[in-house]
Amino acid sequence: MPDAANETKPDPATATAATAATAGKSTAKSTAKPDPSAERVDDRFKGLPPDAEGLTVGELAAQRRDLFTGGFTTPVLALSAESVEHNLRLLELYAERHGLAFAPHGKTSMAPQLFDRQMEYGAWGITAAVPHQARVYRAHGISRIFLANELVDAVALRWLAAELDADPDLRFVCYVDSVRGVELMDEALRAAGAGRPVDVVVELGAGEGARTGVRTEAECAAVADAVGATTTLRLVGVAGYEGEVPDATPERVDAWLRRLTALAVEFDKAGRFRGPDGGGVEEIIVSAGGSAWFDTVADVFAELPELSLPTLKLLRSGAYVSHDDGQYRNLTPFNRVPEEGALQPAFRLWSQVVSRPTDEQAFTNAGKRDAAHDLHLPEAQVVRDARTGEIRPAEGITVTKLSDQHAWLRTEPGADVEVGDWVGMGLSHPCTSFDKWQLIPLVEADGTVVDYVRTYF
Repeated sequence: MPDAANETKPDPATATAATAATAGKSTAKSTAKPDPSAERVDDRFKGLPPDAEGLTVGELAAQRRDLFTGGFTTPVLALSAESVEHNLRLLELYAERHGLAFAPHGKTSMAPQLFDRQMEYGAWGITAAVPHQARVYRAHGISRIFLANELVDAVALRWLAAELDADPDLRFVCYVDSVRGVELMDEALRAAGAGRPVDVVVELGAGEGARTGVRTEAECAAVADAVGATTTLRLVGVAGYEGEVPDATPERVDAWLRRLTALAVEFDKAGRFRGPDGGGVEEIIVSAGGSAWFDTVADVFAELPELSLPTLKLLRSGAYVSHDDGQYRNLTPFNRVPEEGALQPAFRLWSQVVSRPTDEQAFTNAGKRDAAHDLHLPEAQVVRDARTGEIRPAEGITVTKLSDQHAWLRTEPGADVEVGDWVGMGLSHPCTSFDKWQLIPLVEADGTVVDYVRTYF
């Protein structure tokens, strides 16, 4: 893996929600969106060179410093520029090859710079989970948002109604999964004086014991009919998340996806996609696809019968942009379809050996505050020799535990590591890796930092 890093980001706190028109598959960008390169570097940002204080992010990026000799302090998280680019291109080609649209889940990175790159590589829009994420998207000019949750917060719905009324080019879609949810949405939108209906898709639950979503087709129909009885909501499709299928196997995921596509067919036959007053729906959305089963989604969606309107077959995978060295390395569909290509892990967390108390043990200065650890511990991959600058494999070195600010390393006989060396670690679970860092260096394979990625969690 290249010795990696990421891009820059502005602060949306005071940003407006202005947007521009949408073109093609890309989402439009607001003329008022913040300029990430203008943010000042200061002590909010872990790992950055102390002598860069007061520079703008753009000025620091223009210096093209070396990650190892350019004044960065440890621990520091880096993203591989080459791997990010590779992953963006791979998913674009995959979606095109299988006739799929793509709205990657933005909660993975919460990095609008990466959203921009995803849209440059063909994304239809960006998926969100909660209202705050949608607000960040709007501040940064995102004009197509798929919120994969039922939105029943009256304050958030009032904000959404204002956004929709102010921007005719904004496309917003969210889940509904209960009659009560429909009632709450309708009540809040009517109270807000909403001028445009909110597009919704019925979420089919992935089975008993799964997460959200309507459990039976009969209940799905009841929710759809409740939507049809309002003027504030417009039913535009069906959706769900196959990653929650209990005890998932290819066969069980396939069976649930066929329930989802059959539901779309039945709703279409029943005329449920007519919209308020019997019209207005331009396309039917059928959406699924996390980062573990999108190959099965592609196979089942390819067999979806022709419906009465054009169909938007929408994937929402998000982890692909950085991939990882654990959870998604093990689960990626590309393991099952290697002929389609392979994602590359882009994260590397660099920390420094600060203690070598015994021949069997060493400690670095990165811990739970710095490394994702909710699914797997970090993986020691390489060592950068403090004396020579040589980078070698981390043979005989294993991360066994994390404290708040220490990684516990077990060192086998002959393991070549001493105090002062830098240890490069692979991480598992991109979502919680991005979450711990506000400004992440984007690093080329030779160690040159070419940009910085700003996150907004």
